[in-house]
Amino acid sequence: MVKTDGWGSVSVLEKMEIIDQVSKSYYVESMENKSLNAYEGGCLCGAVRYKVDGEPSVVAHCHCESCQRGSGAGHSTGAVFPAVGVRLTGHVSEYKYTSDNGNEVTRVFCPECGSPILGHNSSTKGYVSITLGTIDDSSNLEPKVVVFARNRKPWDGLDQGLPTFEDQPNWKPEVDV
Repeated sequence: MVKTDGWGSVSVLEKMEIIDQVSKSYYVESMENKSLNAYEGGCLCGAVRYKVDGEPSVVAHCHCESCQRGSGAGHSTGAVFPAVGVRLTGHVSEYKYTSDNGNEVTRVFCPECGSPILGHNSSTKGYVSITLGTIDDSSNLEPKVVVFARNRKPWDGLDQGLPTFEDQPNWKPEVDV
């Protein structure tokens, strides 16, 4: 169990402001350095494919117990995109549940091979989190934040320098540039 988040005396509000600045600068930097990207990806068996336009507002590691169980690992990593830019092909299944915060979470996956494709949360309407491992080429995407660090397993080593929250911050992935 994580005893400290490495931020010392930084308040939650200050952390949220930093994360907002990081995600905005990440978005602006991405937009300045290259043309608008379109990411493509899909599941393990190829039955589900997707294309998503634009750059993510943030890329995050999540250590919540649901992500651990859903990924079969110590965390999942997702890139948050506006839902309007996502186009799916193929048949998908959904699993819905209520999070500890009372939000409805929907996980979208391939019913053939079980690959997690994306998820969305009722607290961030209009956005989806694409599972980073399903993107064909995610080499230019870099995690910028860690959430639910209180559940981080000691064997799951990640960059300790990333901004870290013990649970889910009350942050919305909005970008105004």
